[in-house]
Parts: sequence; C-alpha cells; structure tokens
Amino acid sequence: MLERHLIGNHLLAVLPETEWARMAPHLALVDMPLGQVVYESGGRLVHVYFPTTSIVSLLYVMEDGASAEIAIVGNEGLIGIALFMGGETTPSRAVVQSAGQAYQLNADILKDEFHRAGPVQRLLLRYTQALITQMAQTAVCNRHHSIDQQLCRWLLLSLDRLPSNELKMTQELIANMLGVRRSGVTDAAMKLQEAGLIRYSYGHIEVLDRPGLEKRVCECYRVVKREFDRLLPDLKAL
Repeated sequence: MLERHLIGNHLLAVLPETEWARMAPHLALVDMPLGQVVYESGGRLVHVYFPTTSIVSLLYVMEDGASAEIAIVGNEGLIGIALFMGGETTPSRAVVQSAGQAYQLNADILKDEFHRAGPVQRLLLRYTQALITQMAQTAVCNRHHSIDQQLCRWLLLSLDRLPSNELKMTQELIANMLGVRRSGVTDAAMKLQEAGLIRYSYGHIEVLDRPGLEKRVCECYRVVKREFDRLLPDLKAL
C-alpha cells in the first residue's frame, strides 16, 4: 500500500485510516504534462485526479473558442467535483497549467465513498465550498481589478500549490487563463519584473520577491487563501 506521508496531496493525506485503506489500492500515479486536457466541457467523468506536483486550470469555454480560467487546483484538492455534486459531466475544461504528477482514481470508487456519507463526503463537501469561493472571487477579480493585480493573484495561488518559486508557463497560456490579450500579460509581467518581483524568460517565471507580490496583489488572493485555510486545515474533526 502507498505510504500516506509521501502522498503529496492534502485531501488524501488527511483521510482517516479506514477510508484510506479502501482507496489506496486503487490510486495510480500518472504524469500530467503541460497543456494536457484532463477533460473537456461536457465530457463524462471516468476518472478523478488528486494533483501532487501538478497544477490544473479549470476553464470556461465560450462558443467562439475563447476561454477564461475560473479556478486552479493543485496539491490541495482534486479534479472532478461534478462527479459527486449531482452530475456525470462538467461545464468546464480542465487543462494542466504546470506539469507534474497526480493520483488517478476511478470515478465509481470515489462516488461509492461519497455515498457512504462518512468522512470522505464531509471532506469533499468542505473542499468544494472552498473551491466555489475561489471561483466566485476569480469572477470578481476579473471584473474589478487590473491585469497586473490578477497576475499577482494567479502567481501567488500557483506558488501555494508548488514546492518551488518557479513556474513553467508562457505568456500566451497565462493570457488564455486570465481571458485577456497577450499584450496585457506582457505589460503586466514587465511591470512586475521592473519592480524586481519576478524574473521572466520565455516559458519560465521565477518569483524573486513573494512578500512584494503579496503587497501588490488585490484582496482576492487573501479571501481565497483564508477560506481554504479555514475549511481545510488538518481536518481532525472528520
């Protein structure tokens, strides 16, 4: 059986022993390459994913192909909440924004665990509430805050889900995530670089001054982080 202290995903790490023993034999560690589409809008969920070192972006796609990010998921959560929220399909597209790995689990197994109405259900519902907060705050942020504030929020949320201060990401992909023009991301990245907060080269962003980013970011980052910290600490009350 997998060693839980090495699992690298917060939700899996806090499962009680009984639930962990049932799920662990069915978890498979898979690679999540940059740009991989985990699922498409309207697609049936066959598997769910618990990221460890990868980050997945949830995108809403318009009829004309334009898209905007509504949330990101990393080692704090899972991909596929629609499975246990009453649907077999999801309205969003899930795309790997930072390459790494994740644990894959058959959707039916997670659904069975959820329907036991025990610790797994309580854990997943609390995670879903935190994720909904992130989605709502992202919508507010995209409407009311500048592109460089949005970029700061996006960078900080990503760093919270990574073991290092470096991200492999092109400006074009960031623009698609934020739903803005590439030139807007370029200008915002240049401002942050000139302020000594980041170092950017094609496909690579290194955060040099995290406290500086935290001073520059809008309140949206703190709202989201506070809700995740409140709902998903060590979950001993499960």
